[in-house]
Amino acid sequence: MPVVSMKELLDRALAGRYAVGAFNIVNDLTIEAVLAAAVAERAPVILQTSVKTVLSYGREPLSGIFRALAADVPVPVALHLDHCPDRELISECLAGGWNSVLFDAHELDVEENLRQTTEVVAEARKTGAHVEGEIEGIQGVEDGLGSDAAPAVYPLDVAIEFIRHTGVDCFAPAIGNAHGQYHRAPELDAQRVSDLVAATGVPMALHGGSGLSDAQFTDLIARGCAKVNISTALKESFMKSGAEFLEAAAVGGKWDPPSLFAHQRAAVTAMARRHIQLFGSTGRAR
Repeated sequence: MPVVSMKELLDRALAGRYAVGAFNIVNDLTIEAVLAAAVAERAPVILQTSVKTVLSYGREPLSGIFRALAADVPVPVALHLDHCPDRELISECLAGGWNSVLFDAHELDVEENLRQTTEVVAEARKTGAHVEGEIEGIQGVEDGLGSDAAPAVYPLDVAIEFIRHTGVDCFAPAIGNAHGQYHRAPELDAQRVSDLVAATGVPMALHGGSGLSDAQFTDLIARGCAKVNISTALKESFMKSGAEFLEAAAVGGKWDPPSLFAHQRAAVTAMARRHIQLFGSTGRAR
């Protein structure tokens, strides 16, 4: 199945009040694992690439790996660039086949953020791509971007005007969520999600999903979080399963890389399937 528009995936999810999992892949093995989970669950899926991953692989090699692995997958897939403040890299990825981007300009004042996001939306439209926007940073550091300081939260009408003026296809609100693992149970402003969706009709993106309770996920998705980002849980599944396998290999004196890769792939696939089921997107592929 060809790469599908993120807007198409999220508009359907919003209407059906389920969410599409957006998994921050780190290499070809994790791409394979997440796609295998989506196929097993017959679910749409978004593969996200951080700026760090794009720069590590190079835009063209990473795009090539994605397209080779996704070419014959029988479920809808979108390729998304996560948290990117670099306009030049956004342009390169849009030209290189990414069909959605998050222009992360929250460090700019709202007026300048609005102006530049409007330009990014216009640029994306030329390639048929879509844009996620934000005006408030999400607490926590992810792949070298972000801050542990609590973000400023703007009045609701400021966020609504931003969404309407820029024409973004998805919006990432700050509701007390955070990147990385939570040190204590977060107090979320779920009503903000309901209010933004009611005022704009635009799907919301939930960042900092790893570590939220099942009840929190279910509530936020019902309110209109149609895209849920999963990064920390993927990295932990990938690295902890690898560490577990290597510890056993050292004890047994058996060093078999293909078995290591299969073990990690299975762990990431299981993690992704659990989230897809929780988000209600099982059986939604079409």
